[in-house]
Amino acid sequence: MPYDLGPGALAWLAVACLVAGFVRGYSGFGFSALLIAASSLVTNPLNFVAVVVILETTMSLQAAKGAGPNVDWKRVLWLLGGAAVGLPLGLWVLTGISENTARAVISAYVLIMCVVLLAGWRLSSEVRGGPQNGIAGVISGLANAPGMCGLPLAAFFAAQPMPAAVFRATLIAYFPLLDLYSAPLYWIAGLVTWDTLWAALLALPVTLFANWLGGRHFFGTDPQDFRRFAIVLLAGLAALGLGKALI
Repeated sequence: MPYDLGPGALAWLAVACLVAGFVRGYSGFGFSALLIAASSLVTNPLNFVAVVVILETTMSLQAAKGAGPNVDWKRVLWLLGGAAVGLPLGLWVLTGISENTARAVISAYVLIMCVVLLAGWRLSSEVRGGPQNGIAGVISGLANAPGMCGLPLAAFFAAQPMPAAVFRATLIAYFPLLDLYSAPLYWIAGLVTWDTLWAALLALPVTLFANWLGGRHFFGTDPQDFRRFAIVLLAGLAALGLGKALI
């Protein structure tokens, strides 16, 4: 089994893929953070950074149908420009620390972002300016070092009076483009191994099914209440991960 995971750990991660994939299909974000947070309870979370990139790219392609007209491409390009600066710096920091320190840093970051998302921070108008979105891209790139660029962007987008369809479609367009840029950097940083491919292959059927299921649910309901539930769930996983790192 990949990363020498036992049956219990594999079962836990299978459930995590199912839940995270559903959340991703439903709201357009949250998969990477949920899976990385869940993996930190049974293994080194850095093992799953490249795994979630492969799965995220596949799910974005799966969910792309019908999203194109709602994508804010100008915003996507500014975000990518900023991420091109932030990601190498984030990888340099993350790969220079121990497993337990990485677990603590990732868990603390997730908890902070959950608080920001739940706080309901709001702006009076949409942020249309390129430089502001470029700064958001830098932060997103830093956060993508552990494979979790979606949380700061979700907080940034949710704070704006942005239509839900544009919110979701823009994230769906941005994630695979960022992942294409991230993949060779992960390989250079030593985060891609044969175990990465094996784990991604095992997780793919469950993840794609859950993403499809979540996407069907999205089109019939308002995602706000479910998004709050997902954030609370994520905060709980992060708190457990932080506890494991500190005890």
